[in-house]
Amino acid sequence: MVEERIMNSRSAPAVPPTMHAAVYPTKRPQEISVQGFRISTQKLPILKADPIEEMTRKLGIAPPEMIFGDNYVMIEHEKSGWGINFNSFDALDRVDKTGQSMLQVAYSKEWQKSREKTHEGIKEVVKPFDWSYSTDYMGTLSPKAPPFEETSDPIPIELLTRPDPILFFDEVVLYEDELADNGIAMLSCKIRVMPERLLLLTRFFMRLDNVLIRLRDTRVYVDFATREVIREYQSKECEYEKVRQTLANTRGDVPALMRDANRLSEILPLVEKRSERVVLDG
Repeated sequence: MVEERIMNSRSAPAVPPTMHAAVYPTKRPQEISVQGFRISTQKLPILKADPIEEMTRKLGIAPPEMIFGDNYVMIEHEKSGWGINFNSFDALDRVDKTGQSMLQVAYSKEWQKSREKTHEGIKEVVKPFDWSYSTDYMGTLSPKAPPFEETSDPIPIELLTRPDPILFFDEVVLYEDELADNGIAMLSCKIRVMPERLLLLTRFFMRLDNVLIRLRDTRVYVDFATREVIREYQSKECEYEKVRQTLANTRGDVPALMRDANRLSEILPLVEKRSERVVLDG
């Protein structure tokens, strides 16, 4: 898709990024300010045992194998107080904790055994919940943020495809899990800032081998001059074998393509799409 090609072209938060930010010495976040908007990112190592135990207790579920609990991407509008950030804790808090949407396949037992071993010593971590860590997380808004309103206006791709200079680019992983060696579940963010606008893509990618492939994308577009913010959510998924057969009809390397979220996004059927916008004061 055009957005993916755009995002792959490189050249103190309103909402705390996580509850663990003070546990370890933090590196200075990468940030840039453009026309009243401040964009910042932070990338730190995987959480250690104590913060993982704290996160487990507060979430009520076992976190993924690789949890980057201090990582975040933040966009703030200084004058209006509007802000949105993407972090792992809030994303995982959107995972189904009842187990009602859990994929009922043989791999679930393997996952449970692996998680019992991974989190040995942490009490009551293996409970029924969506072990694929699927989330419909669309970001965490600041307390002062005005509400979004539903819109049919699309993100203006024609503006994003202009050959504007890239002022800032970053890619931040929030969490990742190999699903007991049966695939992958990963939540990551990419942000690209140009002189007049920015685009943020937060993507949940899940591939459960021989079962299902799922993508859930949240895009945030900001026009600095008009202060218009458009947020778009898309969910796509398809049975694993159907996707494999589709790719088999191409000349590409099928195993490699099955790991390429950008390529899969082009062929997975759309399950859900919604868009909303807000124009900020000031």
